[in-house]
Amino acid sequence: MHEDQQLEALKDIAIAAGEEILAVYNQAEGIDVTLKEDDSPLTDADRRAHRVIVEGLALLTPQLPVLSEESELTDWSERRHWASYWLVDPLDGTKEFIKRNGEFTVNIALIEEGVAVSGVVHVPVSGITYIGKIGSGAWKLTAAGVANPISCAPIDSNNPVRVVASRSHRGELVDRLLKAIEAELGETEVLSMGSSLKICLLAEARADIYPRLALTSEWDTAAAHAVLSACGGEIFDTAFKPLRYNQKAELLNPFFIAVADPAYTWEPLITMAMQ
Repeated sequence: MHEDQQLEALKDIAIAAGEEILAVYNQAEGIDVTLKEDDSPLTDADRRAHRVIVEGLALLTPQLPVLSEESELTDWSERRHWASYWLVDPLDGTKEFIKRNGEFTVNIALIEEGVAVSGVVHVPVSGITYIGKIGSGAWKLTAAGVANPISCAPIDSNNPVRVVASRSHRGELVDRLLKAIEAELGETEVLSMGSSLKICLLAEARADIYPRLALTSEWDTAAAHAVLSACGGEIFDTAFKPLRYNQKAELLNPFFIAVADPAYTWEPLITMAMQ
């Protein structure tokens, strides 16, 4: 990883944004929360992290546009012509941030022709950073900066299937999928986690599947998607087409299934649950 200057720069930008988030997280007087037009929460930490990331990316790649959750939305008439751009969620898991459970992240992804090709997911509270690039590999960095290679694990029929479920969103469709997996593969182990850390569990071989059968935005998934792809995993929509970015005017993802082992035939189980 140290030979890739762009990945190194991404790591530094994400960590700097994380420091801004922690400055708000640790303040004694508490966290001020306002609501955006869609009723999602916004804090000063979101704004401070956004500023650091946008400034850092402008220095790193001044030729590339940046689409951040906290920036003004670029109209589709312009955005549709972007071949490459940065897709950013300065503080993914704002609800987890407000709850102070530590399960929130800084997400930065490079999108090329709709594909999340490289990304960084930084966890401010633990100091852990996940970073990956398709074709180069992926790493989990400790707070001290030690980089350990990570990769996905194939399905092991001798062990329970490890299913990641959202801490804040689950729903009937996910429960039906769990039953379908149990009927086909046996026992399941359900892991709960906030923010993009759910996808990172697959990337570091701690989970097998993460079904998200509820709405998310493209900046919620892109960075962790890049890390997962670099580890050998993939994210599919419910038609089992790989998830792609900036393909339409709206920035909502379809329902999706992130898997650590794309070679396994997940499709019949998903189809059964969706019926």
